[in-house]
Amino acid sequence: MSDANGSAVRELTHFIDGQRTAGASGRYADVFDPAQGRVTARVPVASATEVDAAVAAAKAAFPAWSQTAPLKRARLMFKYKNLLEAHSDELAQLITRDHGKLFEDAKGEVVRGIEIVEFACGIPSLLKTDFTDQTSAGTDAWSLRQPLGVAIGVTPFNFPVVVPCWMFVMAAAVGNTFILKPSERTPTASIRLAELFMEAGFPNGVFNVLHGSKTVVDALIGHPDVAAISAVASTPVAEHIYCESAKQGKRVQALGSAKNHLVVMPDANLDEAVNALINSSYGSAGERCMATSVAVAVGGIGDELIERLALRVRSLRVGDGMHPDLDMGPLISAAHRAKVLGYITAGVAAGAKLVVDGRGQTVAGHEEGFFLGGSLFDDVKPEMSIYREEIFGPVLSVVRVPDLASAIALVNAHELGNCVSLFTSDGRTARTFSRQIQVGMVGINVPSPVPSAWHSFGGWKRSLFGDHHACGEEAVRFYTRYKSVIQRWPDTFVKGAELPVAVAR
Repeated sequence: MSDANGSAVRELTHFIDGQRTAGASGRYADVFDPAQGRVTARVPVASATEVDAAVAAAKAAFPAWSQTAPLKRARLMFKYKNLLEAHSDELAQLITRDHGKLFEDAKGEVVRGIEIVEFACGIPSLLKTDFTDQTSAGTDAWSLRQPLGVAIGVTPFNFPVVVPCWMFVMAAAVGNTFILKPSERTPTASIRLAELFMEAGFPNGVFNVLHGSKTVVDALIGHPDVAAISAVASTPVAEHIYCESAKQGKRVQALGSAKNHLVVMPDANLDEAVNALINSSYGSAGERCMATSVAVAVGGIGDELIERLALRVRSLRVGDGMHPDLDMGPLISAAHRAKVLGYITAGVAAGAKLVVDGRGQTVAGHEEGFFLGGSLFDDVKPEMSIYREEIFGPVLSVVRVPDLASAIALVNAHELGNCVSLFTSDGRTARTFSRQIQVGMVGINVPSPVPSAWHSFGGWKRSLFGDHHACGEEAVRFYTRYKSVIQRWPDTFVKGAELPVAVAR
């Protein structure tokens, strides 16, 4: 089909039991090219029947897959890694087309996803457990890690490759089967991930993709054959998923919103701090859960920090993500752009000083695109909405505090505790900060402390609901459950070689 301008509009599908499946509900959601501001695809919204079909396929695949040797699962992961590497540019283009982020940024995302697959290739070692010989006379004990069953993942629009890989790759590696419910705004890459998964040789039903919104998520949560749910969303959505899943006794991890601070000490290398703030705050148009949205200027560093930041923010290059030599692409949608504009207006009304105003940004040839320039606020106070709430856009707020203790108190008082960074030249300051800060991921002279695939990823407070972080060995723990086995073979047991004839029958 075509849009109003005669351009082709792609018809997307679900992916159930090893094959593309056309939507049967008759309901669709529009997928936009954010740089053009027009619909480029339609994604089906799953019906209750399709939810049941996806769960049934995953459930049917589980017995054989869970009993597949970890070494064989690892060998399939090696094949999958090779395929992802061969198709990395293709996947990055799909990301940029749906999301709008710069192509180079999208390529970096794909690399991070491949690193998770690479980590999963070591699953035989990761599943090793403990054995104790002779816990008592003639008795041995050991533990097993066994998969849960059918797991589901609910993923956000901003990382349509790497966040799903956090979930389905690790879930499948330890023996679960999986249903991914990606964001309906950026669904295309998920289907390609599933196709390459099948090409690597995984059995039908191990990885399924189902599109939709809240009704589909709620149907999956409520399904009796679903054992575990992992989600990345805003805090209200994450809390809803956590509460509804926990009510039914399902295992759940739900990562929520972020309001990330970067603290700049008076002794910091200011060139590095400014570079870090520009890249972390405005990269991907601020649509990252690890983006810095608050700079905390300690002592007398504030004036020079603002001066340097303002020069850089005004020079940000904005345009179509497929074009080279740019700093930012568009926002994901017209509605989200309007939301970010509303925060800028609210910040001005609350008395914050708008040093750089990005609201007039236009891109030649892309007048209908969802573009917004970088904005910079000074004199932001903790009671303002631009400080308290996640904006998820190219807006940086600067808060001034007198000393390190005040900076730590400011960060710890916020209800969100996803990540934080400190820029300083003093080791004692860094040690004090990293030990006292109440945040899940901490960077010292690192702008966005994104852990490697073999380390855990997750926040504290209302940035995470559940007991487990994502990634690394935490993912192995989340997607398995322990079983303790105690075994004894007393000498009084009849041995097979000595069975009397009556017993042998």
